[in-house]
Amino acid sequence: MERFQDYFSDCRNFVGATRPIAMHGRLTRVAGLVMEAVGLKLPIGSSCVVSQDGLNQVEAEVVGFSGDRLYLMPASEIYGLMPGASVMPLELKAMAPAFGIRRHPARRTEDRSKLMPVGNTLLGRVVDGSGNPLDRLGPLVEVERRPLHARTINPIDRDPINTTLDVGVRAINALTTVGRGQRLGLFAGSGVGKSVLLGMMARYTAADVTVVGLIGERGREVKEFIEHSLGPEGLARSVVVAAPADSTPLLRMQAASYATLVAEYFRDQGKHVLLLMDSLTRFCMAQREIALAIGEPPATKGYPPSVFAKLPLLVERAGNGNGGCGSITAFYTVLAEGDDQQDPIADNARAILDGHIVLSRDLADQGHYPAIDIESSVSRVMHTLIDAPTQMNARRFKQLYTRHQRNRDLISVGAYVPGSDPLLDEAIRLNPAMNAFLQQDMQERAILPDSFAGLAKIAGASQGAL
Repeated sequence: MERFQDYFSDCRNFVGATRPIAMHGRLTRVAGLVMEAVGLKLPIGSSCVVSQDGLNQVEAEVVGFSGDRLYLMPASEIYGLMPGASVMPLELKAMAPAFGIRRHPARRTEDRSKLMPVGNTLLGRVVDGSGNPLDRLGPLVEVERRPLHARTINPIDRDPINTTLDVGVRAINALTTVGRGQRLGLFAGSGVGKSVLLGMMARYTAADVTVVGLIGERGREVKEFIEHSLGPEGLARSVVVAAPADSTPLLRMQAASYATLVAEYFRDQGKHVLLLMDSLTRFCMAQREIALAIGEPPATKGYPPSVFAKLPLLVERAGNGNGGCGSITAFYTVLAEGDDQQDPIADNARAILDGHIVLSRDLADQGHYPAIDIESSVSRVMHTLIDAPTQMNARRFKQLYTRHQRNRDLISVGAYVPGSDPLLDEAIRLNPAMNAFLQQDMQERAILPDSFAGLAKIAGASQGAL
């Protein structure tokens, strides 16, 4: 009996000393953005390393398969790779499905997801979509790693949106009041002051931590946003995740998920987080590039169906936590091509977000900044955040402003006869005060009580005159 025990003990020691079998495949085809490999069985979302003679190493992710072929999307340039290059799983746990190892169903998705660095040491840092520092301030230290794609909170367990959030911008505070944990879209064309408005909110919003995701932006704008729009004070309590326009589609998509993961980490610490993502449109464009490259058919204006499936998966991760553990208030910029508000991405984002703020090119051309079109902007939770008198003031302000805007051409040519419309007469009289209220210098901070007081002053002057 002892002889058998010694024998099995020797066997265990021998097996424990052996190296695990390192299965690898080979690269068979590169077509555009997609690489094809054979010889491996890996689940979608697994990470691999494609290497040429152990030198040229390119990290890639499994984005699809057909039969025994895997479709890989690279995270960097693929120059130097040749047919037959080795394809190996990045981590041993990613190889487990190839050996038939079964995981607990509740953890299967998270186990396959890439682990990314999070922690308090990220504050004041600028990183790329893979968590590598871009600010030349040294490596990240004392971080923990969490799965990139986390599970969303059960909507029944989320805390309701019942607390106002001061964003420091008068027009938003008073007329599209934001609630803590709300998700809003910032709809804008190019060159209408979108980045400046984001910088104002990053500096002035009453949040514990700000997470900024710069997805698909020009490299020049990344540095300008950090140095001018955000500034040293804003950067000190912020984490910036940047994936410029020259990044691969995979890295752009990963950067958006990583920025959300960092916001989730701080929310889980009980902090109130402001998440600014610029832009949601370029996240969708990155997914479109990947989907079309692996053969998914285009549907609405060239966007495959998977784009509209990925969009809510990203957005729904923001919001309030449960049990008062923290919140993520998110602003997602949506680029309206040619200022077309019926763009499929803009239309879909408007449907799944809790409100939208529209920037007008006409107002920007007039030098009216921030160029917020209050007629087209709405906060879907505003009625639950403010009292009835403030709601009446906001409604009265919009009535007067809209009446003047609709008759602006008639007034400018002198065709309107005073006294024909009492409401329009009042709108003409208060128009200078309303425009002054809506405009704000980028260095000026407008707190929430002052915004409501200014709104009440204009609404009160109108009602007292009628």
